[in-house]
Amino acid sequence: MMSSVKIFAESAIYNSFSVERMNDRIFDNGFPNRLSYHRILLVEKGKGALSVDGNAFEIHGREVFLLAKGQIYNFDQLTVVSGYLLCFGDCFWEKAPSSASNCKAVLFNNAAANQRLRLNDTEMAELTSLFDALQAEHDAPAYTNQIDAMAAYLKIIMIKLANIKITEEGTFDSQDYVLYRKFMEELSARFRDCHEVSDYAQRLGITARRLSDLCKRCSNKSAKEIINGQLIAEAKRSLQFSSSPVKEIAYHLSFGTPEQFSHFFKKNTKMSPASYRNHFISIGVQ
Repeated sequence: MMSSVKIFAESAIYNSFSVERMNDRIFDNGFPNRLSYHRILLVEKGKGALSVDGNAFEIHGREVFLLAKGQIYNFDQLTVVSGYLLCFGDCFWEKAPSSASNCKAVLFNNAAANQRLRLNDTEMAELTSLFDALQAEHDAPAYTNQIDAMAAYLKIIMIKLANIKITEEGTFDSQDYVLYRKFMEELSARFRDCHEVSDYAQRLGITARRLSDLCKRCSNKSAKEIINGQLIAEAKRSLQFSSSPVKEIAYHLSFGTPEQFSHFFKKNTKMSPASYRNHFISIGVQ
Protein backbone atom coordinates (compact mmCIF):
# COMPACT_ATOMS: atom_id res chain seq x y z
CA MET A 1 0.00 0.00 0.00
CA MET A 2 1.25 3.45 -0.84
CA SER A 3 2.24 5.79 1.99
CA SER A 4 1.78 9.50 1.41
CA VAL A 5 4.82 11.75 1.35
CA LYS A 6 5.40 13.81 4.48
CA ILE A 7 4.80 17.47 3.71
CA PHE A 8 5.43 20.34 6.09
CA ALA A 9 2.95 23.22 6.25
CA GLU A 10 4.03 26.81 6.76
CA SER A 11 3.48 28.38 10.17
CA ALA A 12 1.24 31.42 10.38
CA ILE A 13 3.01 34.71 9.61
CA TYR A 14 2.19 37.81 11.66
CA ASN A 15 0.10 40.25 9.61
CA SER A 16 0.43 37.77 6.69
CA PHE A 17 3.64 39.49 5.66
CA SER A 18 7.38 39.04 6.19
CA VAL A 19 10.60 40.02 4.49
CA GLU A 20 13.96 38.50 5.36
CA ARG A 21 17.49 39.36 4.33
CA MET A 22 19.55 36.21 3.65
CA ASN A 23 23.34 36.24 3.72
CA ASP A 24 24.69 32.86 2.60
CA ARG A 25 21.72 31.15 4.20
CA ILE A 26 22.04 27.36 4.15
CA PHE A 27 18.90 25.27 3.59
CA ASP A 28 19.82 22.06 5.40
CA ASN A 29 16.82 19.81 4.81
CA GLY A 30 15.16 18.55 1.69
CA PHE A 31 11.63 18.06 3.00
CA PRO A 32 8.79 19.36 0.83
CA ASN A 33 6.71 22.28 2.11
CA ARG A 34 3.24 23.35 1.00
CA LEU A 35 2.98 27.11 0.75
CA SER A 36 0.28 28.92 2.70
CA TYR A 37 1.58 32.28 1.42
CA HIS A 38 2.91 33.64 -1.86
CA ARG A 39 6.68 34.01 -1.98
CA ILE A 40 9.15 36.15 -3.91
CA LEU A 41 12.74 34.92 -3.67
CA LEU A 42 15.27 37.48 -4.92
CA VAL A 43 18.58 35.68 -5.44
CA GLU A 44 21.71 37.81 -5.61
CA LYS A 45 23.96 34.75 -5.57
CA GLY A 46 23.53 31.12 -4.68
CA LYS A 47 24.39 27.51 -5.23
CA GLY A 48 22.13 24.46 -5.20
CA ALA A 49 18.66 23.76 -6.51
CA LEU A 50 15.03 24.59 -5.84
CA SER A 51 12.21 22.19 -6.78
CA VAL A 52 8.65 23.46 -7.22
CA ASP A 53 5.85 20.98 -7.89
CA GLY A 54 8.45 18.47 -9.04
CA ASN A 55 10.25 20.85 -11.43
CA ALA A 56 13.91 21.48 -10.53
CA PHE A 57 15.69 24.82 -10.99
CA GLU A 58 19.42 25.21 -10.53
CA ILE A 59 20.20 28.34 -8.55
CA HIS A 60 22.83 30.69 -9.94
CA GLY A 61 22.09 34.28 -8.96
CA ARG A 62 20.66 37.48 -10.41
CA GLU A 63 17.20 35.93 -10.64
CA VAL A 64 13.77 35.95 -9.02
CA PHE A 65 11.68 32.91 -8.15
CA LEU A 66 7.91 33.33 -7.80
CA LEU A 67 6.09 30.72 -5.71
CA ALA A 68 2.32 30.78 -5.34
CA LYS A 69 0.19 29.74 -2.39
CA GLY A 70 -0.60 26.03 -2.64
CA GLN A 71 2.56 25.07 -4.51
CA ILE A 72 4.92 22.50 -2.97
CA TYR A 73 8.62 23.29 -2.88
CA ASN A 74 11.88 22.14 -1.38
CA PHE A 75 15.53 23.11 -1.59
CA ASP A 76 18.21 20.53 -2.19
CA GLN A 77 20.18 19.90 0.97
CA LEU A 78 22.97 22.42 1.61
CA THR A 79 21.63 24.90 -0.95
CA VAL A 80 23.10 28.34 -0.17
CA VAL A 81 21.32 31.59 -1.04
CA SER A 82 22.05 35.29 -0.58
CA GLY A 83 19.27 37.77 -1.27
CA TYR A 84 15.76 38.37 0.03
CA LEU A 85 12.75 36.20 0.85
CA LEU A 86 9.39 37.98 0.85
CA CYS A 87 6.18 36.22 1.96
CA PHE A 88 2.67 37.67 1.74
CA GLY A 89 -0.89 36.44 2.05
CA ASP A 90 -3.93 37.42 0.03
CA CYS A 91 -5.32 39.40 2.97
CA PHE A 92 -2.13 41.51 3.07
CA TRP A 93 -2.22 42.00 -0.70
CA GLU A 94 -5.71 43.50 -0.35
CA LYS A 95 -4.04 46.45 1.37
CA ALA A 96 -2.06 47.19 -1.80
CA PRO A 97 -3.65 49.68 -4.22
CA SER A 98 -6.05 47.92 -6.58
CA SER A 99 -4.23 49.28 -9.63
CA ALA A 100 -1.58 46.58 -9.10
CA SER A 101 -4.02 43.66 -8.98
CA ASN A 102 -3.46 42.71 -12.61
CA CYS A 103 0.30 42.52 -11.99
CA LYS A 104 -0.22 39.99 -9.20
CA ALA A 105 -2.65 38.02 -11.36
CA VAL A 106 -0.31 37.67 -14.32
CA LEU A 107 2.62 36.67 -12.10
CA PHE A 108 1.00 34.34 -9.58
CA ASN A 109 -2.22 32.98 -11.12
CA ASN A 110 -0.14 30.73 -13.35
CA ALA A 111 3.04 30.67 -11.30
CA ALA A 112 4.35 27.56 -13.06
CA ALA A 113 4.81 29.67 -16.22
CA ASN A 114 6.61 32.43 -14.30
CA GLN A 115 8.58 30.40 -11.78
CA ARG A 116 11.91 32.05 -12.56
CA LEU A 117 12.68 35.49 -14.00
CA ARG A 118 16.24 36.26 -15.10
CA LEU A 119 17.48 39.76 -14.26
CA ASN A 120 19.94 42.06 -15.95
CA ASP A 121 22.26 44.30 -13.90
CA THR A 122 19.87 47.27 -13.92
CA GLU A 123 16.86 45.19 -12.90
CA MET A 124 18.85 43.51 -10.13
CA ALA A 125 20.01 46.86 -8.75
CA GLU A 126 16.50 48.35 -8.84
CA LEU A 127 14.91 45.38 -7.10
CA THR A 128 17.66 45.15 -4.48
CA SER A 129 17.14 48.83 -3.66
CA LEU A 130 13.39 48.28 -3.26
CA PHE A 131 13.89 45.23 -1.06
CA ASP A 132 16.43 47.15 1.06
CA ALA A 133 13.87 49.91 1.62
CA LEU A 134 11.09 47.42 2.35
CA GLN A 135 13.29 45.59 4.87
CA ALA A 136 14.08 48.88 6.63
CA GLU A 137 10.36 49.73 6.77
CA HIS A 138 9.51 46.26 8.08
CA ASP A 139 12.15 46.48 10.83
CA ALA A 140 11.31 50.06 11.90
CA PRO A 141 9.38 50.70 15.15
CA ALA A 142 5.64 50.27 14.60
CA TYR A 143 3.61 53.34 13.67
CA THR A 144 0.17 54.12 12.27
CA ASN A 145 -0.21 53.06 8.62
CA GLN A 146 3.10 51.15 8.61
CA ILE A 147 1.36 48.16 7.01
CA ASP A 148 0.00 50.43 4.27
CA ALA A 149 3.53 51.69 3.60
CA MET A 150 4.85 48.12 3.27
CA ALA A 151 1.93 47.24 0.98
CA ALA A 152 2.88 50.20 -1.22
CA TYR A 153 6.44 48.87 -1.53
CA LEU A 154 5.04 45.44 -2.40
CA LYS A 155 2.92 47.05 -5.11
CA ILE A 156 5.99 48.71 -6.66
CA ILE A 157 7.95 45.44 -6.56
CA MET A 158 5.05 43.61 -8.21
CA ILE A 159 4.77 46.22 -10.96
CA LYS A 160 8.52 46.00 -11.61
CA LEU A 161 8.38 42.20 -11.81
CA ALA A 162 5.37 42.27 -14.13
CA ASN A 163 7.23 44.69 -16.40
CA ILE A 164 10.27 42.37 -16.43
CA LYS A 165 7.95 39.51 -17.35
CA ILE A 166 6.39 41.54 -20.17
CA THR A 167 9.81 42.60 -21.49
CA GLU A 168 11.11 39.02 -21.29
CA GLU A 169 8.25 37.84 -23.48
CA GLY A 170 8.38 40.79 -25.86
CA THR A 171 4.82 41.80 -25.01
CA PHE A 172 3.37 45.16 -24.06
CA ASP A 173 0.46 46.50 -22.02
CA SER A 174 -2.03 46.47 -24.89
CA GLN A 175 -5.70 45.55 -24.81
CA ASP A 176 -4.69 41.99 -25.64
CA TYR A 177 -2.45 41.85 -22.59
CA VAL A 178 -5.25 43.20 -20.38
CA LEU A 179 -7.48 40.40 -21.69
CA TYR A 180 -4.69 37.88 -21.12
CA ARG A 181 -4.43 38.98 -17.50
CA LYS A 182 -8.18 38.64 -17.06
CA PHE A 183 -8.03 35.17 -18.60
CA MET A 184 -5.34 34.17 -16.10
CA GLU A 185 -7.51 35.43 -13.23
CA GLU A 186 -10.49 33.42 -14.49
CA LEU A 187 -8.31 30.34 -15.02
CA SER A 188 -6.91 30.45 -11.50
CA ALA A 189 -10.42 30.52 -10.05
CA ARG A 190 -12.11 28.03 -12.39
CA PHE A 191 -9.61 25.58 -13.90
CA ARG A 192 -10.79 22.63 -11.79
CA ASP A 193 -14.31 22.93 -13.21
CA CYS A 194 -13.82 24.68 -16.55
CA HIS A 195 -11.56 23.04 -19.15
CA GLU A 196 -12.77 24.57 -22.43
CA VAL A 197 -11.30 27.60 -24.19
CA SER A 198 -14.75 28.58 -25.46
CA ASP A 199 -16.09 28.91 -21.90
CA TYR A 200 -13.33 31.33 -20.88
CA ALA A 201 -13.71 33.25 -24.14
CA GLN A 202 -17.42 33.66 -23.51
CA ARG A 203 -16.76 35.06 -20.04
CA LEU A 204 -14.34 37.58 -21.57
CA GLY A 205 -16.73 38.50 -24.36
CA ILE A 206 -14.41 37.43 -27.18
CA THR A 207 -14.11 34.49 -29.56
CA ALA A 208 -12.15 31.36 -28.70
CA ARG A 209 -9.89 32.04 -31.69
CA ARG A 210 -9.01 35.52 -30.44
CA LEU A 211 -8.33 34.22 -26.92
CA SER A 212 -5.96 31.57 -28.26
CA ASP A 213 -4.21 34.09 -30.53
CA LEU A 214 -3.65 36.64 -27.76
CA CYS A 215 -2.38 33.93 -25.39
CA LYS A 216 0.12 32.91 -28.07
CA ARG A 217 1.34 36.50 -28.38
CA CYS A 218 1.55 37.08 -24.62
CA SER A 219 2.94 33.73 -23.45
CA ASN A 220 4.00 31.72 -26.53
CA LYS A 221 1.37 29.15 -25.55
CA SER A 222 -2.17 28.63 -26.80
CA ALA A 223 -5.08 29.04 -24.40
CA LYS A 224 -5.62 25.28 -24.42
CA GLU A 225 -1.96 24.64 -23.56
CA ILE A 226 -2.23 27.03 -20.62
CA ILE A 227 -5.43 25.39 -19.34
CA ASN A 228 -3.95 21.91 -19.69
CA GLY A 229 -0.75 23.03 -17.97
CA GLN A 230 -2.72 24.22 -14.95
CA LEU A 231 -4.61 20.93 -14.77
CA ILE A 232 -1.44 18.85 -15.11
CA ALA A 233 0.36 20.85 -12.40
CA GLU A 234 -2.52 20.29 -9.98
CA ALA A 235 -2.74 16.59 -10.89
CA LYS A 236 1.01 16.12 -10.34
CA ARG A 237 0.79 17.76 -6.91
CA SER A 238 -2.04 15.43 -5.91
CA LEU A 239 -0.31 12.31 -7.24
CA GLN A 240 3.07 13.12 -5.75
CA PHE A 241 2.09 14.50 -2.36
CA SER A 242 -1.18 12.80 -1.41
CA SER A 243 -2.54 9.28 -1.14
CA SER A 244 -5.84 10.17 -2.85
CA PRO A 245 -6.93 7.46 -5.32
CA VAL A 246 -6.72 8.38 -8.99
CA LYS A 247 -10.51 8.32 -9.28
CA GLU A 248 -10.79 10.97 -6.52
CA ILE A 249 -8.24 13.19 -8.26
CA ALA A 250 -10.16 12.77 -11.52
CA TYR A 251 -13.39 13.78 -9.77
CA HIS A 252 -11.70 16.75 -8.04
CA LEU A 253 -10.56 18.03 -11.45
CA SER A 254 -14.02 17.50 -13.01
CA PHE A 255 -13.14 14.71 -15.44
CA GLY A 256 -16.07 12.52 -16.44
CA THR A 257 -14.34 9.24 -15.62
CA PRO A 258 -10.99 8.08 -14.20
CA GLU A 259 -10.22 6.69 -17.66
CA GLN A 260 -10.74 10.10 -19.25
CA PHE A 261 -8.39 11.67 -16.70
CA SER A 262 -5.77 8.94 -17.19
CA HIS A 263 -5.86 9.41 -20.97
CA PHE A 264 -5.46 13.20 -20.56
CA PHE A 265 -2.59 12.82 -18.09
CA LYS A 266 -0.70 10.30 -20.21
CA LYS A 267 -1.16 12.38 -23.36
CA ASN A 268 0.44 15.38 -21.64
CA THR A 269 3.16 13.65 -19.60
CA LYS A 270 3.86 10.38 -21.47
CA MET A 271 3.17 8.55 -18.19
CA SER A 272 0.02 7.13 -16.64
CA PRO A 273 -1.06 8.63 -13.28
CA ALA A 274 -0.11 5.39 -11.51
CA SER A 275 3.33 5.30 -13.17
CA TYR A 276 3.96 8.94 -12.27
CA ARG A 277 3.08 8.29 -8.63
CA ASN A 278 5.13 5.08 -8.48
CA HIS A 279 8.13 6.91 -9.91
CA PHE A 280 8.31 9.14 -6.83
CA ILE A 281 7.82 6.20 -4.48
CA SER A 282 10.66 4.31 -6.18
CA ILE A 283 13.14 7.19 -5.84
CA GLY A 284 12.38 7.38 -2.15
CA VAL A 285 10.88 10.84 -1.77
CA GLN A 286 10.29 11.38 1.95
